[in-house]
Amino acid sequence: MTELSGRVAVVTGAAQGIGREIARSIREAGAEVHEVDKDTVDLSDTAATDRFFAGLGALDILVNVAGGVCGQTHTPIDELGDEAWDAVVDANLRTTFTCTRAAARIMKPRGYGRIVNISSGAGRSVSLTGIQAYTSAKAGQIGFTRQMAHELGEFGITVNCVAPGFVLSNPTTQKQWESYGEEGQQALLAKIATRRTGTPEDIARGVRFFVAPDAGWVSGQVLSIDGGHSLF
Repeated sequence: MTELSGRVAVVTGAAQGIGREIARSIREAGAEVHEVDKDTVDLSDTAATDRFFAGLGALDILVNVAGGVCGQTHTPIDELGDEAWDAVVDANLRTTFTCTRAAARIMKPRGYGRIVNISSGAGRSVSLTGIQAYTSAKAGQIGFTRQMAHELGEFGITVNCVAPGFVLSNPTTQKQWESYGEEGQQALLAKIATRRTGTPEDIARGVRFFVAPDAGWVSGQVLSIDGGHSLF
């Protein structure tokens, strides 16, 4: 028996990088894991999300990883269009809302649940790429985490958040890293106490703690996993 044997989990944004590693780690701990990405379910669509969760039957763990910058780069705020803003907010904050709402309908009657939202260091500070909607949505996830912890705690459901630092986890972050050049890379590493970038495994370990049965008195917390980049 392993710590999550018999548990049913959903991990969104599981096609690559951090989401994929979280799904692998939770499965290794014994859970049955349903992996979701944008090619399987449009999680910004209420009807599609509700259908997916209704078909699960049981659910004990939800990890909201889906998000990203939607291929965007920095645009000055006075030139930023509504469509670009909405795309990033929908991908990050709205999906967290729709999935949590659907999961709560299953978890509350069962009297048990573990929900973890993957925010970002950008949600606690600023976006390194200057994408206004991204840092706003990630900050929104942190506020949503605290509110849901307050609302759902009486039903045996904990809600926590991980705020990763710079993790080389997918083609987008790899491209961003390469764009800094050697001088920029060294400048970024100099601001990280451990002097290295993160890995998906680093983030998955924090999630694994939050979803464990023994973490039942830990809720509403935001854990920065960033090598000491944010020392607060």
